[in-house]
Amino acid sequence: MIVSVDTLDVLPYADRILRDARGQVVSDLEQQHTAWSNELVLHVLELKTNGPADSLEPLAGHFSGDIAKIHQTLVPHGAQLLPTAMHPWLDPRDTQLWPYEHGPIYETFNRIFDCRGHGWSNLQSMHLNLPFGDDQEFGQLHAAIRLILPLLPALAASSPYVEGRPTGILDNRLFYYRNNSRRVPSVAGRVIPEPIYDRHTYEQELLGRIYRDLRPLDPLSVLHHEWVNARGAIARFDRSAIEIRVLDVQEHPQVDLAIAALIVAVLKELTGQRICAAPAQRLFPTEALEAIFLGTMVEAEHAVIADRPYLDLFGFPAAPRATAHEVWSHLLELTKRTGTLPTQHVGVLQKLLQKGSLARRILRAVGPETDRERLVEVYRELGACLGEGRFFES
Repeated sequence: MIVSVDTLDVLPYADRILRDARGQVVSDLEQQHTAWSNELVLHVLELKTNGPADSLEPLAGHFSGDIAKIHQTLVPHGAQLLPTAMHPWLDPRDTQLWPYEHGPIYETFNRIFDCRGHGWSNLQSMHLNLPFGDDQEFGQLHAAIRLILPLLPALAASSPYVEGRPTGILDNRLFYYRNNSRRVPSVAGRVIPEPIYDRHTYEQELLGRIYRDLRPLDPLSVLHHEWVNARGAIARFDRSAIEIRVLDVQEHPQVDLAIAALIVAVLKELTGQRICAAPAQRLFPTEALEAIFLGTMVEAEHAVIADRPYLDLFGFPAAPRATAHEVWSHLLELTKRTGTLPTQHVGVLQKLLQKGSLARRILRAVGPETDRERLVEVYRELGACLGEGRFFES
């Protein structure tokens, strides 16, 4: 998010950053290893790898360098970047859409769904794109990602405040994301994707239904693209990848990338069938996954998982139930033991599991009395963590 240095209110200044050498506003500004892009609204910037990355390991440094450059550019405008997945007191009715290239796409979204809501104009997420080579690999990866999605808010929740108040939900971004396209329910479905494991079925049944349902509202097919699918993980056949979308932004890139590394490590264990067989992964019902997902969305790492067949899929020791924290602690030790998790991420992940999700740390720091002054103080410290590459302590 781009915010005022003085007040931390959002500022619609993305077009002051996204300018080429001639001073023209552009949608993408390429750096050496990364690129900066616009998003739906003018107060949000997207930082991404400049094409596929061979490894996650150098990316935290690249993104931290980007943040430093952007901060320097924002200084004359009295602005800075702010982390976490939702602005804690934004009134979404005040936001401005990106009016330049791709503007017709955003206007179509706005006309159909009304983007003056938190689920459109107040959410910052990390997207993790993971590659597949053919239909068989797509099926293996999609099955594994479906299983891990319900656990991800327990690691990544960072959005406990909405319009200045704690809601009792630690991942409010996902709460609003689930409902932002309710006018056309097939667009997001249950957020947990359906058990579909080949491209033809995916395009015909899942995407085909979305396109048919949108057609009366979008007769020119402006949104007739696979990215309109708003599930928590979507097939990007245009780039031979599956894009995970349920991760809240953390306080600085090193934490985001550590979470990504752990996800990749667990997915390697699943797709390699080292902790459970492929048929068991493919047959697990969407409804059961959604129930676990809703629990972690609300309680993050404290959510209790009482679905023993689900715990079995991850090789969790015999017990009738476990907290999401206990499951992630088990998976961290498993991936350390098998060597699938790079050692440089272990310290950050151990600290994250010890101290709790960022949402819970923010709640502890703010305390029971929530007022604007205290929120500004805590979120100013979060902004400092982003600029300095520090873990947020509470």
